[in-house]
Amino acid sequence: MTGFRVLGLDLSMTASGICLPDGTTKTIKTRQADGDRRLQHIVDEVGLALGDKADGTGDACDLVVMEEAPPGLKGPAIKAIHMVHGAVRLRLLDFDTPYAVINPTVLKAYATGSTSADKTAMAMAAYKRTGREFADDNQCDAWWLRAAGLDWLGRPEFSLPAAQRDRLTRATWPVPKGNQP
Repeated sequence: MTGFRVLGLDLSMTASGICLPDGTTKTIKTRQADGDRRLQHIVDEVGLALGDKADGTGDACDLVVMEEAPPGLKGPAIKAIHMVHGAVRLRLLDFDTPYAVINPTVLKAYATGSTSADKTAMAMAAYKRTGREFADDNQCDAWWLRAAGLDWLGRPEFSLPAAQRDRLTRATWPVPKGNQP
């Protein structure tokens, strides 16, 4: 196998960022008026991103990398993010898709070298490394999550200082099906 198929997911009930295995990014937007049906919409879009077909088959990803809920989130927002994570994780488990979950501070330190980086710093780091720009911060985070997964699997798409790359050891990583990192 020459490359790994890694999907990055920055999950949210209102606007989830996705970075596809080819590096393309998009945002899944939902409407509050749709209530819990938003969960189904998000899960369906993740399935499409994974290459699922109507018969339950598809070009499965080797790894999905998701961002944990931000620390300090409370009330309805934390409940909503946990619902989205639960629904997507069940989808990944149903199709035996390995996934990793990265703490937001670990992702920030990987991308920028600082655990307290803001959304602008994340976007600037992507631009400086690769010239990439994004429609929103959800896509940017998803792109960094995909980059982290590829880096962890030994297939980085660009160079980062060792101290930043070492931050990835703070996440729990599965061994992709049929592959060794």
